[in-house]
Amino acid sequence: MTERFVKHATFVVERTYAASPERVYQAWADPAAKSKWFSKPEIFDFRVGGREFSRGGPPDGPVFTFDVCYQEIVPQQRIVYTYTLDSDGTRISVSITTVELIPVDGGTTLIFTEQGAFFDGYDTPEVREHGTKEMLDTLGTIL
Repeated sequence: MTERFVKHATFVVERTYAASPERVYQAWADPAAKSKWFSKPEIFDFRVGGREFSRGGPPDGPVFTFDVCYQEIVPQQRIVYTYTLDSDGTRISVSITTVELIPVDGGTTLIFTEQGAFFDGYDTPEVREHGTKEMLDTLGTIL
């Protein structure tokens, strides 16, 4: 029998962009804008209780399934969502994520906090944090 375990972790990634909170928020709230720095969603219902769903991955690699439920949205200020991540049909994590947008001189500071349960060694907080940093750097390039 395979040993099952859960690793719990929280990480925070902060980025400051030379863009207004409205523009940064729109990069999350508009499916066309979001698909420029994140995967293109198959479902995108950006509202409290709404769902976002996407599937994809590298060529010859696993297919990742990202399934979100939006828990709170305060336009231009805060987005909170819960999500599951599967790899080739195996659940690898469940997380709650908070995205805070704080106006600063010349732009916006984004604070991304993820609290996750990572299952059976299929994914780790360190790998997820690294991927999140790359994703937020790509967002900065798009902005």
